[in-house]
Amino acid sequence: MKNDNNHADSSRENNVEAPVGKGSGLNNMNALSHYLKSTAGAREGRAIPPLEKWHPEDIADMDLVIKANGEWWHEGGQMTRESLVSLFATILWKEENNGTTEYFLKTPVQKIRIQVEDAPLLINDVGIVHEDDMSWLEFTTTTGDVVRLDDEHSIVLKAYNSNKSTSNDSDFNNSDSNNSDFSESDQANQMSTADDVADSQELSSTEQVRPYMMVRNGLTALIGRNTFYHLTEIGALSEDNGKTILTLRSGGQSYSLSMPTD
Repeated sequence: MKNDNNHADSSRENNVEAPVGKGSGLNNMNALSHYLKSTAGAREGRAIPPLEKWHPEDIADMDLVIKANGEWWHEGGQMTRESLVSLFATILWKEENNGTTEYFLKTPVQKIRIQVEDAPLLINDVGIVHEDDMSWLEFTTTTGDVVRLDDEHSIVLKAYNSNKSTSNDSDFNNSDSNNSDFSESDQANQMSTADDVADSQELSSTEQVRPYMMVRNGLTALIGRNTFYHLTEIGALSEDNGKTILTLRSGGQSYSLSMPTD
């Protein structure tokens, strides 16, 4: 399969059976798709399986790359079927091995190593939800994760060097973003503009400071550029010692992000 997920659906037609032992061969996209669908059991909707309870010894590799702009590519072709990407995203797993970060698609019988150029998830929507007289900032990823800004799901700014990957980072200019450091603060004076904040994220042609958010199981999501613009409209922009501060309120708490000046 060169291009997309269409072959994954053919697994049902061809009755591909996913083995369940060592050397299970789930690094074949057809087999993995069929396996996940056939073992969903009683899980409803897009429930995340208990990955932390699975300890497979068998490890394989798949030619699958999550690009810096959030696209999933398999064997040189972009995966365009959103349902399949969302299905695979439910079993994303991150591990630190000897100082190296590795990403896997994890099942009870096998871990399938994949490549991630930047963040494994991408946030493309944010809104304000009201619950029990409390307002929350609620973020949604392109693969269906929903998370609220709180102490456990913070936003951090990190520098991203596009030279580390071969992907086209122009998507960040339209929809991507990286990490941002959020610390509690109650001081915020309205000033500056969304353009000032967004423009300061682009340090050079190769290095950018991007906002990321913790989502689940140690996985972070890149906050898309349009979503970040929306955040600057929702929050309060102020200036402190020459630095632009974006202050957001969620769950009764105040979170402040110091934007880069260089």
